[in-house]
Amino acid sequence: METTKKRRREAAVLFFVVFLLGGVFGGVGDHLWDARVHGEQLATSNVKASRQQIIADSTHQLELTSDQQNQLAAILENTHVRWQALYAPLDAQKEAIRQEGRAQIREMLTPEQQAKFDAMMQRYDEQRKKDAGR
Repeated sequence: METTKKRRREAAVLFFVVFLLGGVFGGVGDHLWDARVHGEQLATSNVKASRQQIIADSTHQLELTSDQQNQLAAILENTHVRWQALYAPLDAQKEAIRQEGRAQIREMLTPEQQAKFDAMMQRYDEQRKKDAGR
């Protein structure tokens, strides 16, 4: 009788542990799957569409004529030039703020960390220039 109760208790504990582990692994797996799927969707949705892609999509979805495509290209180019002109005066201010922040960060770092920080910032700057060229 004692062994039967002990076995039932062990079986219940084992069942509970397996159930709990299934929930944990299922939750972790679901989280990782969502992060991968939605992360890829977010990464691709944040990429700026090129003018050619916008024109191609518009042509397909709106059934634009070649004349309308040319007009759309001119409108997009004009809009882009105007946006650049609007934000160009802020570029120097943005760079000054960026450099001030970096200088403050460098002040709190050791010399070894400063070297690593400078290399890291150089990689970030190169990536930013690449992204700006798109």
